[in-house]
Amino acid sequence: MKRKLQAAALHALLLVAALLAASPLLWMLSASFMRQGEANASPPPLIPHAPTLEHYRALFISQSLGRYFANSVIISVGGTLLGVLITAMAGYAFAKLRFRGRDRLFGVLLAGMVVPGQVAMLPMFLELRQLGLINTLFGAMIPVLAPIYGVFLVRQYALSIPDDLLDAARLDGAGELRIFRSVVLPTIAPVLVTLGVFTFLSAWNDFMWPLIVLSDDARYTLPVALANLAGEHVQDVELMMAGAVVTVLPVFLSFLFLQRYYIQGIMAGSVKG
Repeated sequence: MKRKLQAAALHALLLVAALLAASPLLWMLSASFMRQGEANASPPPLIPHAPTLEHYRALFISQSLGRYFANSVIISVGGTLLGVLITAMAGYAFAKLRFRGRDRLFGVLLAGMVVPGQVAMLPMFLELRQLGLINTLFGAMIPVLAPIYGVFLVRQYALSIPDDLLDAARLDGAGELRIFRSVVLPTIAPVLVTLGVFTFLSAWNDFMWPLIVLSDDARYTLPVALANLAGEHVQDVELMMAGAVVTVLPVFLSFLFLQRYYIQGIMAGSVKG
């Protein structure tokens, strides 16, 4: 009986904590359907009296949010796919391929993790300017294409791949590319999904780098466009909440549908290597 009471109390406490954590998001969603000025009432209503989609229509028609949404999708999806591929190859190479200076190079790479990302923005901007990649969507992808933490994560997971399995594939005549595609990628798939979720979230939510590298407002991402919109419509709370919902919804749904693989990759990575 005592254990049941303790379990019930624990579940009640977790439920309250979950409601407190989710309440700002739920009110944001509710406010996005309120009519203009309704959210400014005191106290603000929790549920819209007459739900409307006028703010979403305004965002995609008069504010051209669809263009910014497409830019964010291109940068986030493209950066995630390229970043996962590049990071998977680098992590596997550091884990299983033998070449001179491998461990020292990996140590130098890890030392770069202590450097704040903001410090690298200026030299990266100057380099991209020389390459002609300023004000391009590909230039906005650069920071997520080869994250050091991703290389480390994949390397630690790839260490668990048996060397005998790789040697057997080489004896059968498989080349390194075939081994990577047919043996390594299926084995490290859970950690790649985890890395993909991290990369997508990072690319989608990034504000500072797109603001620096993109000078044409037609190429702005959702966070940058939403910040500009907030400056112009600071009193229009309902419109801002609708913009926030459009910005948050893709990453929320991505995590919701991939959380099983995400948790699997995190748990497996904690015991590998």
